[in-house]
Amino acid sequence: MKNNNEIPTPYYLCEEELLEKNLMLLNYVQRESGAKIILALKGFAMHSTFPLVKKYLQGCTASGLHEALLAREEFNKEVHTYSPAFKDEEIAQIAKISDHIVFNSPSQLLRFKDKVKEINPNIHLSLRINPEVSSSPVDMYNPCGIYSRLGTTLKNFDERALEYIDGLNFHALCEQGADELDEVLTAFEKNFSSYFKNLKYINFGGGHHITKKGYDVEKLIKLIKDFREKYDVEVYLEPGEAVGWETGTLVSSVLDIVHNSMDIAILDTSAEAHMPDTLAMPYRADVRDSGEAGEKKYTYRLAGNTCLAGDIMGDYSFDEPLKVGDRVIFEDQIHYTFVKNTTFNGIKLPSLALKKKDGTIKIIKDFGYEDYKGRLS
Repeated sequence: MKNNNEIPTPYYLCEEELLEKNLMLLNYVQRESGAKIILALKGFAMHSTFPLVKKYLQGCTASGLHEALLAREEFNKEVHTYSPAFKDEEIAQIAKISDHIVFNSPSQLLRFKDKVKEINPNIHLSLRINPEVSSSPVDMYNPCGIYSRLGTTLKNFDERALEYIDGLNFHALCEQGADELDEVLTAFEKNFSSYFKNLKYINFGGGHHITKKGYDVEKLIKLIKDFREKYDVEVYLEPGEAVGWETGTLVSSVLDIVHNSMDIAILDTSAEAHMPDTLAMPYRADVRDSGEAGEKKYTYRLAGNTCLAGDIMGDYSFDEPLKVGDRVIFEDQIHYTFVKNTTFNGIKLPSLALKKKDGTIKIIKDFGYEDYKGRLS
């Protein structure tokens, strides 16, 4: 066990107490609404925490074979597997280890249904729907945007699928609230409710920002309860960010400070490799004890340690001048970070650390050269 200052940077620090706080709220939603909540591994896959997570959640949703294997090996509750398209050489193994398979198109469903059922007669089949309604804030993250490949529109729905499926899935949200879900549900029911009659469940997908301060949890519960009673189906939710939301940090160190019309602090981490959504979304990460540029006395551009000119976290100000060796802490860096990390430039992957509820910190995983080399040939 180590304290924060003894751990070499960079590292992600997940706090068990904060994680459990989120899980308890999600469990409250399950208990009051009757919904089942499963973890979206694409957003949070720190499997060292799964003994805690599976005390509260019903299983995992996977985005393909490797996530499904992780779900079965490390979580071992319900495994739901979805992919925009399944491969012939993987579908048999996926069927063997999954409890649910979600097909993206009627053609994939009709192509693989017999093989899947032969391998796993008890497996549940479902079809992903595109409700064609979303208020996702960024086109890159909008699964219902124009020309989206994700899910089947009403126009392309093949009624032959109804003979084989147990459920329908939709995913239309991105870090959004119950009002946005209400809007999507209205369109979903209008277009597809005629197909609900013999279904066992409807999956409301992810993007529900349930654990964010101000989220209308009671409205979510009412929406779920009303839907379940109206259509006599089970309801699933599959959040990722809501599980890992504000549960930990990315801790880095200042390696050098250079000046080019402004002071620039070069860190031992990278926006490009370690915080990809800050560039892709884009969004400004919160830095502990900092302000906007010019708000505090000393302003710096925080930059990554790769050759990418745009590897920049942003401009931040501090009460005291930064110096080499100082630690810079990026808040809320547990979801959609290490699941997306790269070794671009051979940069070291941040270690994974867990702060236990008793305050002790344990390094769960440290990365090095072999992790970089092993991805190459």
